[in-house]
Amino acid sequence: MNVESYFIKLFSKDTKHIGDDGAIIGSTIYSSDAFCENVHFKRSWMSLSQIAYKAMLINISDAVAMNAKAQYALLSVAIPSSFSLHDLKELHQGFKRAADQFGVEIIGGDTVSNAKLDISITIISTSTNPLRRDRLKRGDLLAYTGELGKSARDLRYLLSGGKVHQKSKFVQIDLREDFIHDASRALRVGMDISDGLGSDLERLHSLNRVGFHIIKAINKKIFCSGEEYEMLVGFSPRQRKKLIRLAAKNRTPLHIFAQAKRGSYKNYCKAHHF
Repeated sequence: MNVESYFIKLFSKDTKHIGDDGAIIGSTIYSSDAFCENVHFKRSWMSLSQIAYKAMLINISDAVAMNAKAQYALLSVAIPSSFSLHDLKELHQGFKRAADQFGVEIIGGDTVSNAKLDISITIISTSTNPLRRDRLKRGDLLAYTGELGKSARDLRYLLSGGKVHQKSKFVQIDLREDFIHDASRALRVGMDISDGLGSDLERLHSLNRVGFHIIKAINKKIFCSGEEYEMLVGFSPRQRKKLIRLAAKNRTPLHIFAQAKRGSYKNYCKAHHF
């Protein structure tokens, strides 16, 4: 049993707002993600600035996935007592670099002393045309952006004692905000690929009660690679040419790999971070 999914379902019966990358309240979208030491990263793998930068980006990714403009951020940071003032400045630089890149204002949060570095960020964004997960129809095509598998590859390298380049996908996430903004009206559904393509397809299956016909074979290492933060999108076949054109315009690789159909879906990917 996936304990994370089970725990979320315990709350889902009490609200209609759970199920997307963020909760939609009017034109405002609220999203929150944790980034925890020894769960999502080890401090030996990245600098503190890189850790803070990635923590902010994976949260902004939720806004991008819903065709929303991230505006404000609240930070909660559990800080090891061994951190120096220089360490704190490094963290600040990473948070600020990502916030400035996407026009986000950090407006507050909380700090607490801890044995390890844990980060939780809430992003407040707005959208007049939010992209949701629950509107997929039978016959719709599914595609993912970018190249999958590199994050899992680099994680294996790190776990074996290696180091990765500072431009590694494990460190440097490439969000697809321009493509999603341009393509949003042609898309039926969308979500970011955080737990792996196979696991995120399971979410679409659960919400839309559809199965999938895989029309392009995908290697299991690619299918199950998490922490990718590319986009998984669904759309009517009539929008295929338009989306290919918009992807080319925004220099976004777009891989059409499946079609929604009647039936079930079984996810064979393990739920894990490392």
